[in-house]
Amino acid sequence: MGERRYINAEKKVEILREILDNRMSISDAAEKYGVHPNMITKWKKQLFEGALGTFSRTSDKKQKHLGDRIDRLEHTLQKRDRLIAELASENIDLKKNLDGDD
Repeated sequence: MGERRYINAEKKVEILREILDNRMSISDAAEKYGVHPNMITKWKKQLFEGALGTFSRTSDKKQKHLGDRIDRLEHTLQKRDRLIAELASENIDLKKNLDGDD
């Protein structure tokens, strides 16, 4: 059985560019680069699915909306963390006072 090897993004783009620009068949490219044809087909599918987001006007709006939402959630978590720390500190102080009064 063949060894698995990592193919970086630059190499994947190089292979896909050769297929698309030079009209090379996937099977020829797979043989040339020692990659299974199914992998090249998968990369090609990923390329075109990603291209939709690149050319979509709504993707920028969605990204900004998600960024804003993340910022709000991070702010809420920071407030919650401060409140938890404050309550924990008060709880420790109360325990100390109860233990000291006995």
